[in-house]
Amino acid sequence: MHDQSHQPDLAVSSDSPPARPRLILASASPRRRELLAQTGLAFDVIVADVTEHEDPATHPRTMVAHNAALKADHVALLHPNAFVLGADTTVFIDDTVLNKPADLDEARAMLKRLAGRTHTVFTGVALRNISRQIRIDEGVTSQVTFKPLDDAVIDAYFRIVNPLDKAGAYGIQEGRDLIIDHWDGSFSNIMGLPMEATKQILTRCGLIGTF
Repeated sequence: MHDQSHQPDLAVSSDSPPARPRLILASASPRRRELLAQTGLAFDVIVADVTEHEDPATHPRTMVAHNAALKADHVALLHPNAFVLGADTTVFIDDTVLNKPADLDEARAMLKRLAGRTHTVFTGVALRNISRQIRIDEGVTSQVTFKPLDDAVIDAYFRIVNPLDKAGAYGIQEGRDLIIDHWDGSFSNIMGLPMEATKQILTRCGLIGTF
């Protein structure tokens, strides 16, 4: 696995064995890289140069599906022979989308809003391969219930976790004992890439077992 801005897709000569299908993760998220690496598949990371849709008035399922497809489509156009995986995750409560906070004050306000309550985590996953005319889109939801939180607990959490690069100002993989009571559904979905659905998509495309 390695970051690349551009790399030609593998060519196959007439006297060489078929090249392995190329898999690209179109995401800057280190958590998605870690999760996808757990499959054992070789993949490149190419961050999509796109402007994501983050209008809080948009339903979160629609938003994450749009953004996941936007990332995958952008990179797939540059690498039409590759399989390109895009994903997007957001947090939803009170009919409101909580994207990444702009600063620590907003992050604190988000955690206070989530405190003692249950919210929904939505992730959209998109896989593209232009040369094979493959377009697959999936959506996954999980429920997360927070513990009651006071300022001291939030301060302690912020000493462990940087909330500014996470939807809803939290991540479930670190410091969760401080803030999270329990969750229902896919744990990896809450991290940002639902591996159950992702593995099913990769299997449908013949990628699992071919690398």
